Amino acid sequence: MKKFFFIIVLFIFSFPATARHVAGGELFYEYLGPGAASGTSIYQITLRLFRDCQSTGPLLENENVTVGIYTTNTFALVSNLPLPINGGVTTLTLNTSGFPCLVGSVNVCYQMAIYTATVTLPDNVAGYTLSRTGCCRVDRISNLSVQTSVGSNYVTKIPGSATLASGHNNSPQFYVRDTALVCANKSFKLDFGAQDKDGDVLSYSLCDAYSAPTGSQNTAPGAILNLTPLPYASPYNGNSPLGAKVTINPVTGIISGIAPAQGQYVVNVCITESRNGKAFTEHRKDFILKVQNCDFIEAVLPDKIIQCKDFTVHFENQSTSSAITSYLWQFGDKSTNTSSDPTVNYTYADTGRFIATLSVTGPKGCEGSDSTMVFVYPGFKPDFTVTGSCFQNPFQFKDASVTKYGVVDSWFWTLGDETTDADTSSIKNPKYTYTTASLKNVSLVVTNSKGCIDTVHRDYLVRDKPLIQLPFKDTLICSIDSLRIPILSPGVFSWLPNKNILFANTSNPVVFPKDTAHYIVSVNDNGCINSDTVTVNVLPFIKVKLGKDSLICKTDTIRLHPVSDALGYQWTSSSGVAVNSEKYPLVQPLVNTKYYVIANLGRCQDRDSVTVRVVPYPLAVTGPDTTICYGSRIQLRTTVVADKYTWSPSASLVNANVVSPIAGPTKSTVYIIRVLDTSGCLKPVSDTIVVNVAPKVVAYAGRDT
Repeated sequence: MKKFFFIIVLFIFSFPATARHVAGGELFYEYLGPGAASGTSIYQITLRLFRDCQSTGPLLENENVTVGIYTTNTFALVSNLPLPINGGVTTLTLNTSGFPCLVGSVNVCYQMAIYTATVTLPDNVAGYTLSRTGCCRVDRISNLSVQTSVGSNYVTKIPGSATLASGHNNSPQFYVRDTALVCANKSFKLDFGAQDKDGDVLSYSLCDAYSAPTGSQNTAPGAILNLTPLPYASPYNGNSPLGAKVTINPVTGIISGIAPAQGQYVVNVCITESRNGKAFTEHRKDFILKVQNCDFIEAVLPDKIIQCKDFTVHFENQSTSSAITSYLWQFGDKSTNTSSDPTVNYTYADTGRFIATLSVTGPKGCEGSDSTMVFVYPGFKPDFTVTGSCFQNPFQFKDASVTKYGVVDSWFWTLGDETTDADTSSIKNPKYTYTTASLKNVSLVVTNSKGCIDTVHRDYLVRDKPLIQLPFKDTLICSIDSLRIPILSPGVFSWLPNKNILFANTSNPVVFPKDTAHYIVSVNDNGCINSDTVTVNVLPFIKVKLGKDSLICKTDTIRLHPVSDALGYQWTSSSGVAVNSEKYPLVQPLVNTKYYVIANLGRCQDRDSVTVRVVPYPLAVTGPDTTICYGSRIQLRTTVVADKYTWSPSASLVNANVVSPIAGPTKSTVYIIRVLDTSGCLKPVSDTIVVNVAPKVVAYAGRDT
């Protein structure tokens, strides 16, 4: 389904113009047959070495190549093997003249030479490790923390009878793909597959490349083999030399992904050989990959998109190409919907599997396309529960995930044990015993049969003692009552004192003390022990008092305040209006009302009542606003039902102490009357009237004439 559109020319070792010259190498061997002496074997040893064309360092034809042969178990030197050059030097170059869709300046040149010799080795148990050290790799390698004078050490292994009980071995032979053009931040694919003369099963991985002491080019191999990994710079390492977006297929040896930024990167591929189901040796190839500042038209989609939350899928070209001029999205459903936008949020009408396609175009007729499988199955939600007591006892983890389509079919638990890396499980409902008490971060990754995958995280406190979940710590009962104390915790229970208590060895005892008592509960959960205390206060009887009768203004509310130790209250009213069953209810009587309460503490009970009288608010109603001429007066008509009243402002009023005074303002004025009832509702009431004053009329007949 994937259609990679790459400008990949099969040259992988490409290098800068620097004083250092080594750009990669591979040491390998071939079994030629038994030696003249009994118990010996003849091997042809070969080194393939690469050099930057622009380097001012030594030429490959002048390279001093000596291989050290070491025993694998002790790394002690057995012998030195000089390797003369075989067949001269080959030069390979690459430029962009043949690639019209490529944008950027690319110029690659390197030299390659083969060095070979034969050696007879005694068959042994441990086997041999072959090493060729030299100086120096090209300078300014982007994934190393040391930028100059970095040595190289090319290694391969001949197995002994400890790992290969019978027969002999030949090194796997990498397919000749010795350089490639890789553009920064673009997708790429490099084939580092190999073939094996013996038919062994090959497994590929990225691994540490080895360094060597500076200046070791023309020195003999050391007495002890030192395999020192290169000084990688974070975030790079031997297993991830090109960053997190690049991986190697362990079965095919294909390196693929999104290239890192422009630069040159040392990469080492390890091949593990297996025969008859058993791994027995390792082979390595060390190279420097130059990532260049170039661009080309491409469409890059993920292998699959799985949408398990809703029906809307986000589509985006993962290529960073700046030369794309048009997009065409096709979504693979029954509709004919397409889109020409660079990014699309497309809502599918139904569930299912769809093949979505992106086609892009650029200048000079350059095109690229890719497709991806889209899975749309919403209704998938991961979840789990945890039950347990304390560390050193098993905790039970249970999957609670749900899926609307398909079935949940795999689980991967990470149980948050900070003391070990073995705190994982792939069963549905695992049990786990912690060795320390702390807050554990538990995560569960679940999948379903439709391809959905999701993760749920949860913090869970693992205690050093069992958790005792008491329903209360301090409570009150009446002396004629009993009290049940249920506890939601597993374990073996015991209660003290063993007095006035039933079911004292359970999680659900009943107590009936006659005086205040402190009951201590102990829980033993498989050796984890904890205790806690419940205080039961005891009263011989209860009383309830509602206090004196009250008076309120009509439409106001009042809160009833009983004084009592009771825990339950039942209210009724003489008006029939319902009252909430709480200790301090809020009521709003509209007529004189008597409130009754029955207070309970278990079977102990008391009653009381209180009357709330309702009186109306005082009344003050003025007439409508009015207008008078300047210099005129008007009587303010007002209706009042109250004991006291006052007007303000009073300066422009005649007899301001009467209900309806006469007003003669010289400007528009707001008059306020405030009234108060001293024998009923004590809250003041006010009203206003506005007297607008028309301006004075000035008469003018003109001058005498």
